[in-house]
Amino acid sequence: MADIEWLLEQVDNSVEGSHVGAFFDFDGTLIDGYSAGAFFKYRLRRGEISVNEVVKSVREAVNVERRGHDVSEMMRVGVEAQAGRDAEELDAWSRNIFSRKIATMIYPDARQLIDAHLRKGHRVVIATSATRAQVQATAEDLGVEDLICTEIEVEDGRITGRLDGPIRWGQAKADGVIEYAQEHEIDLADSFAYSNGPEDLPFLEAVGHPVALNPDDELRAVARKRHWPVSRLKAPPSTSLLDVGRSAAAMGLFVGSVAAATGLAVVNRSRSLGANIAASAGSEIALAAAGVSLNIVGEENVWAARPAVFLFNHQSQLDVFVLAALLRKDFTGVAKKSLEKDPFFGPIGYLADVAYIDRSNTEAARKGLEPAVEALKSGKSIAIAPEGTRSPTPRLLPFKKGPFHIAMQAGVPLVPIVMRNCGEIMAAHSMVIHSGVVDVAVLDPVPTDDWTKENLDEKIAQVRQMYLDTLEDWPSDV
Repeated sequence: MADIEWLLEQVDNSVEGSHVGAFFDFDGTLIDGYSAGAFFKYRLRRGEISVNEVVKSVREAVNVERRGHDVSEMMRVGVEAQAGRDAEELDAWSRNIFSRKIATMIYPDARQLIDAHLRKGHRVVIATSATRAQVQATAEDLGVEDLICTEIEVEDGRITGRLDGPIRWGQAKADGVIEYAQEHEIDLADSFAYSNGPEDLPFLEAVGHPVALNPDDELRAVARKRHWPVSRLKAPPSTSLLDVGRSAAAMGLFVGSVAAATGLAVVNRSRSLGANIAASAGSEIALAAAGVSLNIVGEENVWAARPAVFLFNHQSQLDVFVLAALLRKDFTGVAKKSLEKDPFFGPIGYLADVAYIDRSNTEAARKGLEPAVEALKSGKSIAIAPEGTRSPTPRLLPFKKGPFHIAMQAGVPLVPIVMRNCGEIMAAHSMVIHSGVVDVAVLDPVPTDDWTKENLDEKIAQVRQMYLDTLEDWPSDV
């Protein structure tokens, strides 16, 4: 069985250029599971599914699973149930489902494979029987611009409950790939196709480089007969009872450390003392309990220029522990207003004197940053995520200007902290920490002396590029 390194080598040794296609099936191939299930459960929790739809869906699922039917009728049931829905509303909750569920289902190595094709200048396409709503957000996150999928009819901004074209299953998917290749002058003989199921045999047969990726038993047997590469990607981490126990212990120990540090702060009338103790001791205890260790490159840059604005790419609540263990003392942060009364974060915010901002009000948000500027001028550093929110995947989100304005106003440098693996070890919306190693690269301080309103966008782009470069080519030293 071929591993990911072998697959990447095949791509690296392939023909360059946009006349080569790389066609990826979606469910079971790029994600570990089925997007339709995630969407169904979401609608079920919201009470949007009638008893009639449940009965029809279950019946058709049995027909697909046990009687070998294709997915056509099952998909029609789901699409008909969406009749009358606002198309923009559908897009919004589809992105919410991606953030909360599907993002955690993406095979980590699938990103490497797609990126390898993109580097070769290949046209990367997701070809799937799923609807555009099920796939669009994932495609954007993976850097894939083109989709061959099942389209839903929309009239006057509303879903009609009808399909707008063929269901891209079996031969219809292969036909879609062939049509796409003709339209974009793709040489299918030089192209790649990846799938996990036997229904995609016509799709795989359409290209010169078919790959059975995460295949079921039937496709694996066919692939071996035809001497096609067979590969299984490393699955996203699953949650065990040990993970849950470790996570509970880590949270409990950290909360206990914060409580003890708060007591010391009250006795000594010094919140900063309490914050420093909670950050240095509490975070290390919590990480150890969770089975998480840090592999830090450039740690000397943590102390090279303080006070400073420490920037970090935000993926999960694990970031709080990692930053505290790294920065250790004399720092605070900026957080959204809703966290001020959060039972977990609230006490930490009190000790560290965190600046809270109301993101729903631009003027209030700007005013809320003023304490951060004052903290920097008094000698305390600030930790802040320039993305403004957690990214549900390793993909870096756009940077907001707030953190850079803070550094300019206080006249202090920026120190980029690039974290890798945080989101894999603890997902964006999860409370479970998996054991593992978090890679951290602390880059050289970035002076802001010559920054102005006129060159701010350019400077922000340069700092963001530092993150992109570091994530793409992880340093052994900085």
